[in-house]
Amino acid sequence: MKPFLLSALFIGPLLYSCKKAPQVHLQQKDIIETVYASGKIVSDNEYNLYALSNGSIIKKLVKDGDRVQKGQVIYEVQNEAVTAKYQAALDNYNNTKLNLSAGSPLLHDLQLSLQNAEIRLKNDSLTYQRWKTLWDQGIGTHSNLDNTYTNYQISVNQQKSALEKYYSTLHDLQVNHSNARSQVQAAKKDLNDYFIMADRDGVVWQTFKESGESVRANEMVALIGDSGRRIIRLVVDQEDINRIRTDQRVLLKTDMSGDSVFEARITHIYPAMNESDQTFRVDAVFQGKMPPAYIHSSVEANIIVAARPGARVLRHEALANDDSVWVLDKGKEKKIAVTTGLSTLDYVEILDGIDEKTSVLLKNKSATR
Repeated sequence: MKPFLLSALFIGPLLYSCKKAPQVHLQQKDIIETVYASGKIVSDNEYNLYALSNGSIIKKLVKDGDRVQKGQVIYEVQNEAVTAKYQAALDNYNNTKLNLSAGSPLLHDLQLSLQNAEIRLKNDSLTYQRWKTLWDQGIGTHSNLDNTYTNYQISVNQQKSALEKYYSTLHDLQVNHSNARSQVQAAKKDLNDYFIMADRDGVVWQTFKESGESVRANEMVALIGDSGRRIIRLVVDQEDINRIRTDQRVLLKTDMSGDSVFEARITHIYPAMNESDQTFRVDAVFQGKMPPAYIHSSVEANIIVAARPGARVLRHEALANDDSVWVLDKGKEKKIAVTTGLSTLDYVEILDGIDEKTSVLLKNKSATR
């Protein structure tokens, strides 16, 4: 068996070399150059919703597919202690608010004390003035004048003290009211952390927790996004990114739609490279017909970066190198240079070097077998 095999291997190339290379000519074709990209379909404004506190889910208020509005509660987390803290802060705030109101018992007492001090001051002032007038007329004793003056000075001090006490108490009540309001706001924020709410209008695409389950702070509990508009999030290799432009046409297929081809347009090219796989993110939106309204389905896409109708093309295997071909010139084989243009998996555009009458030899082994 071994000699037979060796003979076959030896004779085979001789027979192959005796074959004449086939000839081909330039042909006209509409040629399209594309860049391959893969990715998935996401909803516009898609975001993950996270828990802000630890605890147990006591209420799940939506289900997958529900529409929600900004601020709508999705989950409620057990919150008795925080609720009690908020209620205490609210009660304290309401008390400070009452102490500053027109019906405040504390301020009312201080106002009465101030009014009494002002009345007493007025009476003692009049009494002192009468005794001083009599003294100037030589009537009365100096002892009586001194007593009325002393009473007058005491009334001045009492009125001043009552006034200072009123405004000092008013200031303290205002500070207490401001502090109480801040405490209520802080307690309310803490309480709100136990109500997981939507950040904006949208659709709940998926929930990850059920009533009775525990949850930790910063744990994802739901996926929310727009329902009407979907984005095709693609990744493009760093070697191809310079050929991508906004508004370029995209042809794509999805895993769930079989052989159906959908059209899209490039809308955004992200400038930062993903260092882990040396790719760039590129977004596109559907044009016309769209696949069923599901998200996170994988896609494979061809981004059309150039197109030439009626281009003069050769098959790739007709090239001797990237820039030359073998031709038959007056019965002799000759290698000449060509200028190439657009290129696809099968064809390459020939811009210069040969014309439609030139006989190009297919000397590539894979092409002649």
